Amino acid sequence: MAEPSLLRAALAGRCPRCGEGALFAGLLNIVPTCPVCGLDLSAEDAGDGPAVFAILLLGLIVVGAAAIVEIAWSPPIWVHLLLWTPLILGGAVLLLRPLKAGLIALQYRHNRLAPPAG
Repeated sequence: MAEPSLLRAALAGRCPRCGEGALFAGLLNIVPTCPVCGLDLSAEDAGDGPAVFAILLLGLIVVGAAAIVEIAWSPPIWVHLLLWTPLILGGAVLLLRPLKAGLIALQYRHNRLAPPAG
């Protein structure tokens, strides 16, 4: 069984070993074991990495776009709130899952998944 590409595992939210089993149970909860190949994911710890990457990426996009809008049209502050709040919230939700899956896939690829406790 060939390992899936990191990009496929991250974007599809699949097991980093087989590429078939779902990695998530719910929005961001990791399954304890892959339902297809049995990979133990119970000791997985992505930490704060996905959130940091999401904050930095969204910050770059939103601050740049807000600056362009402000310079071009100088709208009132409530227009900025209406424009950027949904982008920030939606972008965070959409980015966290693939970023977390990608970080887990990288940890698996480089043998960094923590050993099971006990």
